[in-house]
Amino acid sequence: MNMAKTLEMPKHHWSRKKILASSLWGAVLLALSLMINYLAGTYATTHASNAVNDLILDHLPTYDVDGIFIYGIILFFFFVGFLVILRPRRAPFVMKSFSAFILIRSFFVILTHLGPSLQQSPIDINSYIVNTITFNGDLFFSGHTGLPFLMALVFWKDKKLRFTFLALSVFFGVVVLMGHLHYSIDVFSAFFITYGIFHISSWLFAKDHHLLNSTKEIPSKPK
Repeated sequence: MNMAKTLEMPKHHWSRKKILASSLWGAVLLALSLMINYLAGTYATTHASNAVNDLILDHLPTYDVDGIFIYGIILFFFFVGFLVILRPRRAPFVMKSFSAFILIRSFFVILTHLGPSLQQSPIDINSYIVNTITFNGDLFFSGHTGLPFLMALVFWKDKKLRFTFLALSVFFGVVVLMGHLHYSIDVFSAFFITYGIFHISSWLFAKDHHLLNSTKEIPSKPK
């Protein structure tokens, strides 16, 4: 496959009506899930109770992880976006699995309202966009840990991407613990819950999951 054909492939993928329609539906679901996440995060923060003891945090000094916590996850989203642009057939399942993750996490967030750790590292959030997705009371479970792990499962067949996202998941898990931004249960449970979310997404959006893993080239026009 020559370079010109490689560059044309994303355009070909996007031109297919089924993929475009599924991607648009995925974008709608993602937007809806973000709205629900905002409501859940606001509710949990306003109803947050006291902080509780934690076996790991009680023995771990607090470190300033402000920049990594905010800009690290932003770079993660840009990286996932780049992977989708590179192969647009990935877009439907990536967006829909993201939506499922956010919706299920929002449900967990509104159930129990623990207050943040008393030794929590101060987070200076001046971005309007970041303020709409990150809150002090949305602790269970850790999105910083779960989302990279979800992408590791999504791209499991690509060895390089699998280990890249696994490394990011562990890295962000360590970061939020170092900053006392999550309790240890928020971090460790994220792996188990995210594994379930991935399989739920694979069942609900089976066609999109199959398309993501397909190696068959999609022509620019249906035959």
